[in-house]
Amino acid sequence: MTKQASGTFDVKVTPQKPDNPVSESANLGRMSLDKQFHGALEATSKGEMLSAMTEKGSGGYVAMERVTGTLDGRSGSFLLQHSGTMTRGEPSMHISVVPDSGSGQLAGLTGIMVIEFPEGKHFYKFSYELPEGH
Repeated sequence: MTKQASGTFDVKVTPQKPDNPVSESANLGRMSLDKQFHGALEATSKGEMLSAMTEKGSGGYVAMERVTGTLDGRSGSFLLQHSGTMTRGEPSMHISVVPDSGSGQLAGLTGIMVIEFPEGKHFYKFSYELPEGH
């Protein structure tokens, strides 16, 4: 049975320098992510993001983050995988739980997260499932 969790989150994005000549020549943005989730998901996450933009306002990003905390009172951690595209200012993104990444009381977790950021405030909606007995 699919459950819903929602709330807000704070994020600190810190630019990182390329760590080798190949990375430097790719001319990609690289950032570390440090998040604090509030609401049904009370957790912190740490991750990394790669991004690229075009002169026309389009671009893309990929990111991975490890989320650690409680989801509706169940403790553990899991990985989120991001893939996003911006087409001339219009964002589209897909964020999903990496299969078999749930630990502790979140073992077996699957799900999709949607992020919205109206007026600079960050909100999440998380549709998820846990195996019976969790």
